[in-house]
Amino acid sequence: MPGLLVRRILPITALAAATALALSACAGPGGSESESGGEVVWAIEGANLSAGHMDPQTSQLDVSSMVQRAVLDSLVFQESDGSFSPWLATDWTVSDDGTVYTFELRDDVTFHDGEPFNADAVKANFDRIADPETASAQAASMLGGEFYAGTEVIDEFTVEVTFSQPYAPFLQAASTPLLGFYSPAVLESSADQLKAGGPGVTVGTGPFALTEYTPDQEIVYTRNPDYAWGPDGGEAAQFETLRVEILPEASVRAGVVESGEADLASNIPPNLAVELPDTLTVDANEYPGLPYSLYLNEKYGVFADEKVRQAFARGVDIDAAVEEIFFGQFPRAWSILGSTTPGYDASLEGSWPFDQDEANSLLDEAGWSERDSDGIRMKDGQRLSVRWIAYTPVSDDNAALANAIQSDLADIGFEVVREVLEPGAYNAQYGPKTFDLTDWGFSGVDGDLLRSHLHTDGFQNASQVTDPEIDGLLEEGVATSDTDARTAIYQQLQQWNAQYTAIVPLYSPSLITAVNETVAGLEYDLYGRPLFYEVTVG
Repeated sequence: MPGLLVRRILPITALAAATALALSACAGPGGSESESGGEVVWAIEGANLSAGHMDPQTSQLDVSSMVQRAVLDSLVFQESDGSFSPWLATDWTVSDDGTVYTFELRDDVTFHDGEPFNADAVKANFDRIADPETASAQAASMLGGEFYAGTEVIDEFTVEVTFSQPYAPFLQAASTPLLGFYSPAVLESSADQLKAGGPGVTVGTGPFALTEYTPDQEIVYTRNPDYAWGPDGGEAAQFETLRVEILPEASVRAGVVESGEADLASNIPPNLAVELPDTLTVDANEYPGLPYSLYLNEKYGVFADEKVRQAFARGVDIDAAVEEIFFGQFPRAWSILGSTTPGYDASLEGSWPFDQDEANSLLDEAGWSERDSDGIRMKDGQRLSVRWIAYTPVSDDNAALANAIQSDLADIGFEVVREVLEPGAYNAQYGPKTFDLTDWGFSGVDGDLLRSHLHTDGFQNASQVTDPEIDGLLEEGVATSDTDARTAIYQQLQQWNAQYTAIVPLYSPSLITAVNETVAGLEYDLYGRPLFYEVTVG
């Protein structure tokens, strides 16, 4: 009999709660019952890590941050209630005008190569992220982008980070692996190798050191015995080796955790999660941030017409497709912020349902009233056809969802041609924006993530929105420290998109992790990613 999926679509205040797991008397794969021995085997998807995504300071892929958290520590730690606690910084202050953050640093931290962690190390890392030659899109944006004015070393263990205007999201950004710290010696000698990663290159202060890396196969992290500066007083790991197995096929990941070859497996799709035996604990943590969505490029083709964009959104039966494909585990999304994200506007739920009659009327009003022999709408001799580019790998679930979208839209005479492209070919079209639509989800705890997607100069503005009023709201949101005021701003942006339809949110994914009884003490961060600080194996 298949086991029950423990569905944990959790609010942000509970996402990082510890998961109590049963401790088995037997050793896990390579495991040991000694306090500091043993091995934890973690199966992940990880398909694009080898394509230059081993460096969270330059990669936008969640998986980069997920695995390199083992190596890269942060200035502060974000707790389950959203508050911040000391980590590499023991204390911090923010100037009255919100432009200067001053951090007092620990004086007992060393990198895996023996280099000291100090104010110079903070400056070297932040300046590297901000350097345009680093091409650090997401991390640079989280560091303030054009607002970052620099980092000043006050003394050996005091550092000031200054912005040209108030920058409210900085503490949240400073809690992530994207603003984590590499050894200054590595930045001096091997910065150009960080994207590829590997032993002696991926060097941080974390509880584990990266000791082996075979691209597309596995990453081996070995316990840092000197670690004594973890979040909430965490000390050295209680097991010796964290072996990350890169297994792109979801069925293989499910198989190895079920058989006991792996202690845990992440990125399990719902259809496989419901089939796992009840000997496993299965945790589903909904990602905060921007749900898996479609981005309609208004500067390239037919999506320049708002009525066409609105018809596209209303012509797809999102509820039925998401329910069927994801077995009720992932909720249909109604907004460009997910329900576990601060500032989520619940009033949008149900506000733009599936309505093909309305979609047909909108297309008629837009002048797409004729049909060709295939039933596709026509206007001035042009077919109503859009090209959707997708970035490999594409999960079976998302492929099935794409098929459902294409089928629903074909019913109203709207053709969608989908191209699944390798990274190089995708980027060749994404850069100049020579496509009609594309797709992704984007995790993040702060509503400021919308700035990268909707601001005129946003690095992920795939819809090519150019609107001074929207730019103004996004700029106000980043500069406002008052929580209620920021919530009002991000809710206004959500309401705007529901009408304007630059982005069509589809579903809010969860990171589903299946865990064997060989491990105890596993916790999750606010993104649902496993944390190993308190894990024991047995």
